[in-house]
Amino acid sequence: MTGEALDLLLQARQGDEEATSRVLEQNSGLIWAVVRRYYGKGVEPEDLYQLGCLGFLKAVRGFDADYGTQFSTYAVPKIAGEIRRYLRDNGAVKVGRTLREQGISVFAARERLRGVLGREPALSELSEETGLAPEEIAAAELATAPPESLQQENADGLTLESTLASPLGEEHLLEHIALRSAIDALPEQEKKTILLRFYKGLTQQQCAKILSVSQVQVSRLEKRALEKLRKDML
Repeated sequence: MTGEALDLLLQARQGDEEATSRVLEQNSGLIWAVVRRYYGKGVEPEDLYQLGCLGFLKAVRGFDADYGTQFSTYAVPKIAGEIRRYLRDNGAVKVGRTLREQGISVFAARERLRGVLGREPALSELSEETGLAPEEIAAAELATAPPESLQQENADGLTLESTLASPLGEEHLLEHIALRSAIDALPEQEKKTILLRFYKGLTQQQCAKILSVSQVQVSRLEKRALEKLRKDML
């Protein structure tokens, strides 16, 4: 991002209406690129664009240059997240009733345990509290989680977004918003491995115990899954 573009973004972040309008205009192509991913979901393109603009403005307000990432990298999940939340809440993106109920149960249990323990509960503690298996917890949270989870670090300090990132950088950034459907298409064991590794932040050794396989097998499952996801995302 150039110095001029960053200055304009900072002005918009501070509430300058003219700067906000200019930033929106300059990034309309980015917003439309995300919007096109959601065509055919029962919502008019112009309405999707307005939702995308809302997500974009939230990104403007929340962005900090000290994050060390490009603004577009930060903005895309915000834009997509706003659209997905609307579609999900209005039934255009279907999440199974059981998964939705499990997601609510897990969220409530997590909040309860945070209050009791004074820290983030472990997966085993959530499992005991909810009566759900670890992989069921991971699947429920994936189904109800916003796309920002792509930027969550796993036990090795890596994010799924950065792991799959193309050397060409922003040129392929927009492909990442199709990641969730690509994960759903993986074979069950590979999908569970990705869920546990990147959405629950577990080590390969922890995954091995949950999946009842060796750490070497987890490594192979993860490698195969990432290769398939890279192929699907490029």
